[in-house]
Amino acid sequence: MAHATDAAGDTGAEETRHTAGAFDIRTFIAALMGLYGVILVLTGIFGADETTDGSKTAGNVNLWVGLSLLVFAALMEGWALWRPTVIDEEQLARDRAAADEQRPAH
Repeated sequence: MAHATDAAGDTGAEETRHTAGAFDIRTFIAALMGLYGVILVLTGIFGADETTDGSKTAGNVNLWVGLSLLVFAALMEGWALWRPTVIDEEQLARDRAAADEQRPAH
């Protein structure tokens, strides 16, 4: 656990950090792009070699786009792990109290 330090450098009480974890939007984006990337890579590897629709694309587009999506997904997940979203518990408690005050009593 991280310890809170004051300006003098003395270690005070323990500080707990709550993060969004799996509920971070970057994790959802990484999972979705990773899934699409895997599907496109598999399609690029095991798909038909010849184009059936008469298009004039050079190379294996599914493979390259799939690999690009996998790299993007890895970067998004790395970003989410490197700089996690920290939840401010005090602000969350204030927001809950304000919402409770605004609810009509039945």
